[in-house]
Amino acid sequence: MDGLGDVAVGVKRGSDELSMYNSPNSGVSSVSDGASNGSDSKKLRVEEAPPSRVLHIRKLPNEASETEVIALGLPFGKVTNILTLKGKNQAFLEMGTEEAAITMINYYTTVTPHIRNVPVFVQYSNHKELKTDAGNQRTQAVLQAVSAVQSGGSPSSDVQEALAAASSPVLRIIIDNMFYPVTLDVLQQIFSKFGTVMKIITFTKNNQFQALLQFSDPINAQQAKLALDGQNIYNSCCTLRIDFSKLVNLNVKYNNDKSRDYTRPELPAGDGQPSLESSVAAAFSKDSNSLLGALNPLSAAAAAAAAAGRVALAGQAGSSGVLLVSNLNEEMVAPQSLFTLFGVYGDVQRVKILYNKKDSALIQMSDANQAQLAMSHLNGQKMYGKIIRVTLSKHQTVALPRDGLDDQGLTKDYANSPLHRFKKPGSKNFQNIFPPSATLHLSNVPQDVTEEDLRLLFSNAGGTVKAFKFFQDRKMALIQMSTVEEAIQALIDLHNYNMGGNQHLRVSFSKSTI
Repeated sequence: MDGLGDVAVGVKRGSDELSMYNSPNSGVSSVSDGASNGSDSKKLRVEEAPPSRVLHIRKLPNEASETEVIALGLPFGKVTNILTLKGKNQAFLEMGTEEAAITMINYYTTVTPHIRNVPVFVQYSNHKELKTDAGNQRTQAVLQAVSAVQSGGSPSSDVQEALAAASSPVLRIIIDNMFYPVTLDVLQQIFSKFGTVMKIITFTKNNQFQALLQFSDPINAQQAKLALDGQNIYNSCCTLRIDFSKLVNLNVKYNNDKSRDYTRPELPAGDGQPSLESSVAAAFSKDSNSLLGALNPLSAAAAAAAAAGRVALAGQAGSSGVLLVSNLNEEMVAPQSLFTLFGVYGDVQRVKILYNKKDSALIQMSDANQAQLAMSHLNGQKMYGKIIRVTLSKHQTVALPRDGLDDQGLTKDYANSPLHRFKKPGSKNFQNIFPPSATLHLSNVPQDVTEEDLRLLFSNAGGTVKAFKFFQDRKMALIQMSTVEEAIQALIDLHNYNMGGNQHLRVSFSKSTI
């Protein structure tokens, strides 16, 4: 990355000099999750800027490059401009849309971003767009390369020279402090955010889990290394150490849980290869005493979720299993809809919509791992037309209303619900936890139900069905909606839908597309 350290910075016009944000406390205020009477809700401070697609980043380390600042925004959408103020250790980052900026702020209020192991602070700017000098060609070259990578195109050759200090598309990955098993699938999920992952080989060397991972383009490898090197996959452990490999192409012979060539699905699994489950068990057996009771089966999924395209999750989770969900559509939301959606990522015990702040709710999961998993997957998603914000609450439990008190059905206890997905130890549901996606997986479909029946059912939920595919036994199917928001809505409406004959449809998010 040395070639990028001296990228010229945008020059701000004099009359517009940036003198605001001198207060150290002008961060984004968090929504209070106080008692449901709302009496201790914090008032918004006057000096806070409203949402804007321009973000103000403070306390950057002296040596931070523009490319490292851009990497903060990459997982959330297109970055359209950047202005760095070297003397002030500050920068302004312009996102392509306000929605992307909101998602980024929501995420970084729960997980502090780091550049070169230094915590940095992100907040909305008072500026609605950045005006930088058009002559600043190197900055534009960096942005052009980044946008080409994000849109899946190939950057032009001069842009490639600006970005590609390294020519290898292969990364060598070492994982330090591996207290949780990290699988090939976890790596694929993390790294595919930065481009097409073609091949992965995993192995153990010097008692350390290592991997070689090949992108389709060296630029993708560059971006992934920049964003992920030094990050933790899961809280305070599983640290990624990333270098460029001297290899430029990997030779994969088998597709199994140790190696995978995504371009050649027909490859054999190989003889005597352990299954994924047994390799996970082996990872634990080495030091089982220290891990006894420390882990439940959701942890590995939480590790993957933590990194599922929202940058690897550093920062402390806290021990609470209670989530605060805000910016809900108060006209539409009900405890049952929150129970169904959050129930995809854990067993919801209680839901309380706050009496004096009906756009916010407290959700109690079975444990802190499940809360972390739900937060990392659902923060920034759209529910009933609004981008919801999910954070860990300071509450340890959700209180039920006192006997005889009616709270208008705003609090529900689901501790004994038959609809919990994860109450059976070793259930297959543990292996099928995926981020919200436009494609839904349907199971428990009655034999006499046709494709037309299901298309009609899901269209009536208010969405557009783009594609449909039955599995061979016709008990399961994939159905693709036109947007992730439509799929979320369909899952809320139709999970556990009675298809007749006491057969209830099961709906979950799929990692596949049709």
